[in-house]
Amino acid sequence: MDLYIVLGVAQGASESEIKRAYRRLARRYHPDINPGDRGAEARFRLILEAYETLIDPARRSRYDAGHASEPEPVQATGFEGFDFSTRGVDYSATFGDLFAEVLTERGARGDASQRGTDLHTEMPVSFEEGLGGTERSITITRRESCRTCAGSGRTRASAGTCHLCQGTGAVRSVRGHMVFSRSCTSCGGTGQQIPRPCEPCSGTGLETRSETVTVRVPAGVADGDRLRIPGKGHAGIRGGQPGDLYVAVKVASHPTFRRDGDDLHLIVPIAVHEAALGARVVVRTLEGEARLRVPPGTQSGQRFRLRERGAPSTRTGQRGDLIVEVRIMLPKVLDERSKELLREFGRLNGDGVRE
Repeated sequence: MDLYIVLGVAQGASESEIKRAYRRLARRYHPDINPGDRGAEARFRLILEAYETLIDPARRSRYDAGHASEPEPVQATGFEGFDFSTRGVDYSATFGDLFAEVLTERGARGDASQRGTDLHTEMPVSFEEGLGGTERSITITRRESCRTCAGSGRTRASAGTCHLCQGTGAVRSVRGHMVFSRSCTSCGGTGQQIPRPCEPCSGTGLETRSETVTVRVPAGVADGDRLRIPGKGHAGIRGGQPGDLYVAVKVASHPTFRRDGDDLHLIVPIAVHEAALGARVVVRTLEGEARLRVPPGTQSGQRFRLRERGAPSTRTGQRGDLIVEVRIMLPKVLDERSKELLREFGRLNGDGVRE
């Protein structure tokens, strides 16, 4: 086989033209770009052999003189072999056109189907719904497969045999003694005339519809968490997998509780005598009321932990803790008796407060 034809360059091509042709073909047929494609691998070996011969001035000179052994023809997709009975035929295609057509069809067919794109939306829930879990129905607008053409984008009725390939699905091209067979461009290799585009979807195979989707919100979901509903995104193109629906949960704040991870924080006011003498105070939790023991001498801002009274984890299901911070509250109005008692308390215990 002619090495100039393999690279698609003229016999008098310069070194820079040979390099450009090699880089262009290597980007198309390199095995790393076409994993598992034996045809592309064989084609790349042939390109590499041609490049190494023509880029070396000595080897190129010997090849031009007819002393270099040509690489053996490699059977590639669409190349049928040699035909010595076709002399005198007028051909419009060049060797580069023929090789490009027959060796890129496989890659083009592999990219026919495409995965549908994902959909994103938001869903507000209350603080209690985020902790306990809930179910919500939301309405989304998504592209689905056309019900008229089943996503094909074409009318279902066959229009008859293709006139170009006479129903074979392939067209033969001849250059010299080599015969190439490639998929018919008129019918896409089916042998049948391509049906007309589907009118309802304008040939896209997709139509826009609204759908109500039930979203299950797990217990313990936090503000900003995303929930994934598989297959509820836009439909795929030409039989591709549909995308997914992602729901960002917006959890409302609470007037009393503050969430930090799986722990809940709560501020509880206590009186001066409760902090000084100790007491058992009633604390509000998610399940109702609980009693917190405040030891004598408790300072304002001191924190106490109630185990497993927080939010459940969406990963493990275990609950966090409830962190209670006490704040000492002074009475607004003091009568004379109360003032006298505080003065007496100050005389007995006022030393060293600011040390």
